[in-house]
Order: sequence, then C-alpha cells, then structure tokens
Amino acid sequence: MPTPDVVLAELGLPVREVAPPAVAQVPAVRAGSFVFTSGQLPIRHGELLAAGRVGDTLGVADGQACAQWCVLNALAAIRSEIGDLGRVRRVVKVVVYVASGALFTDQALVANGASELLGRVFGDAGQHARSAVGVSALPLDAPVELELVVEI
Repeated sequence: MPTPDVVLAELGLPVREVAPPAVAQVPAVRAGSFVFTSGQLPIRHGELLAAGRVGDTLGVADGQACAQWCVLNALAAIRSEIGDLGRVRRVVKVVVYVASGALFTDQALVANGASELLGRVFGDAGQHARSAVGVSALPLDAPVELELVVEI
C-alpha cells in the first residue's frame, strides 16, 4: 500500500506544514503510543475555507469539504509531532463539530467528508470511532472543527 503522503499527493491534497497556533495551545500532543490533535479548523493557505453554519448559509457538501481540510490540518499537526505519517498504525477516534443551523440534523453526513478521506489515506487503518456533534458556533465562525486521535 502506498504511504499516506503518496495517497494524499495523488488526491491533489498534499499535507502542508503545521500552522503555528493563534491561541495558547499546541497543535498535537503525544501520549505513549497515541497522538491527540487540538481542534483543527478548515484553514487553507492561511484563510478560513468557508464561514457560517451548515444548514443556514452552507450546504452539506460545503461542510464535507471543510471537514476534509480539517483532516489535512490535523495530519499536519500529527506529522509535526511524529515526523512521518507512515508511522500511523491506526486512526482511533474522530470528533467532528459542525456549526449547525437550528433545524440541521445531518452532522453525520458532514463528518463523512473526514471519515471517507481518512479511509482513502490509511485504508483499513483509517476506520475509526467517531462523534459528529452539532453546535451553535465555532471559533472564527468556522463551519467545522475536528479532533483526531491516532495510534503510532
């Protein structure tokens, strides 16, 4: 199986360097054989990919695209901690927060954007436990925030 970086490059989604945090946190923490990321927003080239709530100003497809960028940023944070994404043995847990309109209930469909990308990148090792949580607002008016836990 190709390495995660090769798969991402083939998808046209190379992982960039981790951006320094804007607040008092670190991008990722290693504890034993696990790496936990801080919440990652859909930041691309230094700017928020989209703003607003899914179900109000944004649709499910917009949320899925944001979830994918959150994954890319989480992988950058993990790589900054362990040096090589090829060291990831398993994606353990994904938590996806979706800024949701009052009547929006398809948070799980938004989270699929992240889950499907992780499955493509890591194959069977990308299958994971997951929570998809609707919230009223996220930092910077982001539509999606994601946390990732991997075993190395």
